[in-house]
Amino acid sequence: MSFSLYNATVPNYLQILRATSEVLKKGESFFSENNLDLKELLYSKLADDMAPFQFQVVSVAHHSMGALKGYEAGQFSPPITRDGPVYGDPDYEGLKALIEKAIAEVESCSKEQVDSWAGKQVIFKMGKNEIPFQIENFVNSFSIPNFYFHATTTYAFFRMRGVALGKMDFLGEWRMG
Repeated sequence: MSFSLYNATVPNYLQILRATSEVLKKGESFFSENNLDLKELLYSKLADDMAPFQFQVVSVAHHSMGALKGYEAGQFSPPITRDGPVYGDPDYEGLKALIEKAIAEVESCSKEQVDSWAGKQVIFKMGKNEIPFQIENFVNSFSIPNFYFHATTTYAFFRMRGVALGKMDFLGEWRMG
């Protein structure tokens, strides 16, 4: 079986985006039940040299919905550029909405559309730096690992605060068959 860009991206993005949506809902419920402030969570960090919670959630959307747009355009940049944040400064409701938007946009991509990008070049542009990738290598060595990293880190923020989450919450619904 040959490599399918669609199969390597869209089903995986949707599985984890949907799981992240549920993790955000469970986290919100926990914070509400325990009279904790979700605003405090937005800019908190797991470590001083890590990006805050808000960036982690934004990056889950960016490395799925934004990545697909980048694959099509042939260029991908981080969610924060010299011009500022691509997605603004979302509050908690805005983060939940961004994940739902990512789900809808990823769902709208057809197999034919995504697979048609196979073999293309993608430029990873960060500031003045431009790194050329063949799209399959970009997906497998950069974009998908970043997507999982930020989804895992989002999950870890809640676990660290005592939210009752397990591995199945992170994994979401399996694709069987």
